[in-house]
Amino acid sequence: MAKNVYSHTIDLKKLNIRNAPREEFAEKVIAIEYRGYEVEQCDDGRKIVITKPGGKSVYGRPKKEDILVFIFDPCENFLWQISHQQILDDVTAKCEENPAEGKKLIALLEKTLKGEEPNDFIADIHALSFQTGENPEELIKAYKWIWGQEDVNYPNGEGRFLSWGAYEKLLKNL
Repeated sequence: MAKNVYSHTIDLKKLNIRNAPREEFAEKVIAIEYRGYEVEQCDDGRKIVITKPGGKSVYGRPKKEDILVFIFDPCENFLWQISHQQILDDVTAKCEENPAEGKKLIALLEKTLKGEEPNDFIADIHALSFQTGENPEELIKAYKWIWGQEDVNYPNGEGRFLSWGAYEKLLKNL
Protein backbone atom coordinates (compact mmCIF):
# COMPACT_ATOMS: atom_id res chain seq x y z
CA MET A 1 0.00 0.00 0.00
CA ALA A 2 1.35 3.48 -0.92
CA LYS A 3 1.81 5.93 1.92
CA ASN A 4 2.20 9.68 2.02
CA VAL A 5 5.48 9.84 3.93
CA TYR A 6 7.30 13.13 4.45
CA SER A 7 10.79 13.68 5.75
CA HIS A 8 10.70 17.01 7.55
CA THR A 9 11.05 18.46 11.04
CA ILE A 10 7.85 19.45 12.78
CA ASP A 11 7.12 21.61 15.82
CA LEU A 12 4.47 19.78 17.82
CA LYS A 13 2.19 21.13 20.51
CA LYS A 14 0.36 18.63 22.71
CA LEU A 15 -3.39 18.67 22.17
CA ASN A 16 -5.86 16.41 23.95
CA ILE A 17 -9.53 16.49 23.00
CA ARG A 18 -11.84 13.76 24.16
CA ASN A 19 -14.23 12.35 21.60
CA ALA A 20 -17.80 13.64 21.75
CA PRO A 21 -20.97 13.63 19.64
CA ARG A 22 -20.66 15.23 16.20
CA GLU A 23 -21.62 18.86 16.92
CA GLU A 24 -19.74 19.02 20.23
CA PHE A 25 -16.61 17.50 18.73
CA ALA A 26 -16.81 19.84 15.71
CA GLU A 27 -16.94 22.85 18.07
CA LYS A 28 -13.81 21.61 19.84
CA VAL A 29 -11.98 21.13 16.54
CA ILE A 30 -12.95 24.64 15.38
CA ALA A 31 -11.58 26.06 18.64
CA ILE A 32 -8.09 24.63 18.01
CA GLU A 33 -5.59 27.47 17.77
CA TYR A 34 -3.90 28.26 14.49
CA ARG A 35 -0.15 27.55 14.39
CA GLY A 36 2.33 29.49 12.39
CA TYR A 37 5.50 31.51 12.31
CA GLU A 38 5.96 35.22 12.90
CA VAL A 39 8.35 36.20 10.11
CA GLU A 40 8.13 40.01 9.97
CA GLN A 41 7.29 42.77 12.45
CA CYS A 42 5.69 45.94 11.09
CA ASP A 43 5.85 49.38 12.65
CA ASP A 44 2.07 49.61 13.13
CA GLY A 45 2.15 46.51 15.38
CA ARG A 46 0.91 44.06 12.79
CA LYS A 47 3.00 41.07 11.80
CA ILE A 48 3.55 39.01 8.70
CA VAL A 49 2.99 35.38 9.64
CA ILE A 50 3.15 32.16 7.67
CA THR A 51 1.72 28.73 8.21
CA LYS A 52 3.29 25.58 6.85
CA PRO A 53 2.06 23.52 5.17
CA GLY A 54 -0.14 25.92 3.25
CA GLY A 55 -2.52 23.34 1.85
CA LYS A 56 -2.03 23.98 -1.87
CA SER A 57 -2.54 21.00 -4.12
CA VAL A 58 -1.83 20.63 -7.82
CA TYR A 59 -3.60 17.92 -9.79
CA GLY A 60 -4.83 16.44 -6.50
CA ARG A 61 -1.33 16.16 -4.98
CA PRO A 62 -0.43 18.32 -2.01
CA LYS A 63 2.49 20.72 -2.29
CA LYS A 64 4.23 19.65 0.91
CA GLU A 65 6.51 22.69 1.21
CA ASP A 66 3.83 25.27 0.47
CA ILE A 67 3.14 28.10 2.93
CA LEU A 68 0.27 30.52 3.48
CA VAL A 69 1.04 34.20 4.11
CA PHE A 70 -1.06 36.39 6.41
CA ILE A 71 -1.03 39.88 7.82
CA PHE A 72 -1.83 39.40 11.51
CA ASP A 73 -3.20 42.06 13.83
CA PRO A 74 -2.44 40.79 17.34
CA CYS A 75 -4.69 43.43 18.96
CA GLU A 76 -7.75 42.10 17.13
CA ASN A 77 -6.57 38.50 16.55
CA PHE A 78 -7.27 39.19 12.88
CA LEU A 79 -5.56 37.04 10.23
CA TRP A 80 -5.80 38.35 6.68
CA GLN A 81 -4.65 35.94 3.98
CA ILE A 82 -3.47 38.60 1.57
CA SER A 83 -3.33 37.72 -2.14
CA HIS A 84 -1.45 38.79 -5.27
CA GLN A 85 -4.61 40.43 -6.59
CA GLN A 86 -5.28 42.38 -3.39
CA ILE A 87 -1.72 43.74 -3.41
CA LEU A 88 -1.91 44.60 -7.12
CA ASP A 89 -5.27 46.37 -6.62
CA ASP A 90 -3.82 48.33 -3.68
CA VAL A 91 -0.65 49.32 -5.58
CA THR A 92 -2.77 50.32 -8.61
CA ALA A 93 -4.92 52.58 -6.42
CA LYS A 94 -1.77 54.12 -4.94
CA CYS A 95 -0.38 54.75 -8.43
CA GLU A 96 -3.64 56.45 -9.45
CA GLU A 97 -3.49 58.60 -6.31
CA ASN A 98 0.14 59.66 -6.79
CA PRO A 99 1.99 58.33 -9.85
CA ALA A 100 5.42 59.55 -8.70
CA GLU A 101 5.09 57.84 -5.31
CA GLY A 102 3.59 54.81 -7.04
CA LYS A 103 6.74 54.46 -9.15
CA LYS A 104 8.84 54.59 -5.98
CA LEU A 105 6.67 51.87 -4.39
CA ILE A 106 7.04 49.63 -7.44
CA ALA A 107 10.81 50.20 -7.39
CA LEU A 108 10.89 49.04 -3.75
CA LEU A 109 8.78 46.01 -4.62
CA GLU A 110 11.29 45.25 -7.37
CA LYS A 111 14.18 45.43 -4.91
CA THR A 112 12.34 42.82 -2.84
CA LEU A 113 11.60 40.75 -5.96
CA LYS A 114 15.35 40.70 -6.68
CA GLY A 115 16.15 39.40 -3.20
CA GLU A 116 16.91 42.52 -1.16
CA GLU A 117 15.74 42.51 2.46
CA PRO A 118 12.95 45.09 3.05
CA ASN A 119 14.35 46.04 6.46
CA ASP A 120 17.55 47.15 4.69
CA PHE A 121 15.60 49.94 2.95
CA ILE A 122 12.88 50.49 5.56
CA ALA A 123 13.51 54.26 5.62
CA ASP A 124 12.62 54.40 1.91
CA ILE A 125 9.44 52.42 2.59
CA HIS A 126 8.43 54.73 5.46
CA ALA A 127 9.11 57.78 3.27
CA LEU A 128 6.26 56.77 0.94
CA SER A 129 3.06 58.71 1.49
CA PHE A 130 -0.36 57.50 0.38
CA GLN A 131 -3.90 58.17 1.56
CA THR A 132 -5.34 54.98 0.08
CA GLY A 133 -5.01 51.35 1.00
CA GLU A 134 -2.60 49.46 3.19
CA ASN A 135 0.73 50.56 4.56
CA PRO A 136 3.44 49.95 1.94
CA GLU A 137 5.51 48.18 4.63
CA GLU A 138 2.94 45.40 4.99
CA LEU A 139 2.57 45.02 1.23
CA ILE A 140 6.30 44.76 0.62
CA LYS A 141 7.01 42.44 3.55
CA ALA A 142 4.04 40.21 2.68
CA TYR A 143 5.24 39.99 -0.91
CA LYS A 144 8.69 38.88 0.25
CA TRP A 145 7.02 35.75 1.62
CA ILE A 146 4.43 35.33 -1.12
CA TRP A 147 7.26 35.35 -3.65
CA GLY A 148 9.12 32.79 -1.54
CA GLN A 149 6.00 30.65 -1.64
CA GLU A 150 5.82 30.98 -5.43
CA ASP A 151 9.50 30.02 -5.75
CA VAL A 152 8.72 26.78 -3.88
CA ASN A 153 5.54 26.05 -5.86
CA TYR A 154 7.14 26.79 -9.24
CA PRO A 155 10.77 25.66 -8.84
CA ASN A 156 11.71 25.84 -12.53
CA GLY A 157 12.59 29.51 -12.25
CA GLU A 158 9.29 31.21 -12.99
CA GLY A 159 8.11 31.44 -9.30
CA ARG A 160 8.20 35.04 -8.16
CA PHE A 161 8.31 36.36 -11.73
CA LEU A 162 4.83 35.03 -12.57
CA SER A 163 3.21 38.02 -10.86
CA TRP A 164 5.77 40.67 -11.83
CA GLY A 165 4.42 41.25 -15.36
CA ALA A 166 1.39 43.06 -13.93
CA TYR A 167 3.69 45.57 -12.23
CA GLU A 168 5.72 46.12 -15.40
CA LYS A 169 2.46 46.83 -17.24
CA LEU A 170 1.37 49.20 -14.47
CA LEU A 171 4.68 51.08 -14.73
CA LYS A 172 4.29 51.49 -18.49
CA ASN A 173 0.87 53.06 -17.98
CA LEU A 174 2.08 55.65 -15.44
